[in-house]
Amino acid sequence: MDIEFESIERIREFQEDQLRQQIAYLAEHSPFYRRMFATHHIAPDSIRTMEDLHRLPFTEKVDLQRNNDDFLCVPREQIIDYITTSGTLGDPVVFGCTEKDLQRLAYNENKSFACAGLHKGDILQLMTTIDKRFMAGLAYWLGIRQMGASIIRVGNGIPELQWDTIQRLHPTAIMCVPSFILRLIEYAEQHNIDYHHSSIRKIIGIGEGLRDQNFQLNLLGQRIHDKWPEVELYATYSSTEMSATFSECEHACGGHVHPELIIVEIIGDDDQPVPDGKAGEVVVTTLGVEGMPLLRFRTGDIAAKVVEPCACGRNSYRLTPLVGRKHNMIKLKGTTIYPPAINDVLDNTPFVGNYVVVVRPSDAGTDQVIVRISIRDNAIQSDEAIKQLKDHFRSRLRVAPDIEILPADVIQHINFPAQSRKPVKFIDERVAPTNI
Repeated sequence: MDIEFESIERIREFQEDQLRQQIAYLAEHSPFYRRMFATHHIAPDSIRTMEDLHRLPFTEKVDLQRNNDDFLCVPREQIIDYITTSGTLGDPVVFGCTEKDLQRLAYNENKSFACAGLHKGDILQLMTTIDKRFMAGLAYWLGIRQMGASIIRVGNGIPELQWDTIQRLHPTAIMCVPSFILRLIEYAEQHNIDYHHSSIRKIIGIGEGLRDQNFQLNLLGQRIHDKWPEVELYATYSSTEMSATFSECEHACGGHVHPELIIVEIIGDDDQPVPDGKAGEVVVTTLGVEGMPLLRFRTGDIAAKVVEPCACGRNSYRLTPLVGRKHNMIKLKGTTIYPPAINDVLDNTPFVGNYVVVVRPSDAGTDQVIVRISIRDNAIQSDEAIKQLKDHFRSRLRVAPDIEILPADVIQHINFPAQSRKPVKFIDERVAPTNI
């Protein structure tokens, strides 16, 4: 039986058994973790329970950057595929995947797609890259293949090509960054495409949230739903470091964690576990990874753990939609906000075309936020656009950033630099240039 449907007690026992196996594997094969155990005088076989796990130091992003090769647990000739992170918090990190790791990726995505209601017979149109050393696109392809469903690898962008593919091949689901759906809808409306009666029945979102912390559709999700109510919306959360994806089920009350693949902790500012239901930093320990396993890795993402059983029958815990990234927290005029909250306002303002959010230090020692936008088809005068947008921000966030209006092609160039695998919508200039 799938471990997610077992009792909470059985899931805990299972995870602790997997944890002991993972610790033993790291103690034998990982130069980095062998050194860590020795430095901190920790006997690997003393780590047996979830509580014992809390005795171990965290693995930081900087550890991966400075000691990348020391995390590799197998000879290089066993590496089948090389992957890198997107480098949003510094230099990209290389991950080597063995054949077993690729099978694990396929299993993970198979389970996540099944959680979102896909099955054999579905056709998924993939609107994200599968090249540029990107783990996600490869993982999605592997998962659909293992499921026995079909996949169309169109890649990101180009609404005309996306609609041509939909009309030719009739996919039942699409997978993309949610804000791109609005561009698809706009293109369909401009070109008299009856998208309400298309073959699409599900949209699986990646990289952007669709719901708030109460599991209600956020502004972006609501706007998509209002425009295209016939489709079901599913949000996911994943990262290269986790080698795992958490997908919503049909009840849309958080991303389901797969207990056989990962252990998730939520920690507060004091680095101690927070109560279930309280937001904190997501810390992960990967299970079953052969090439480069991670132990208590700090993701920098802020979310909360939901432990009540889900109506779908799964008893494994879930994660709420992300609040934001810890390193990207903004203090604007005394108010704490995260970039997703700013994006949500911009995505729900009809006259805003593309945009980029820039954060830099001010002379007063606080954060300055500059939102650079383009205006759709001269829909509104610049002065009135700035006034309305500032009013939108104040009504939603209580504070308003500075607004600058630029030509669409200028912001488009910022959003899609030559080597980027993801659209750049956030630039943090407070310490070093960091794009997300």
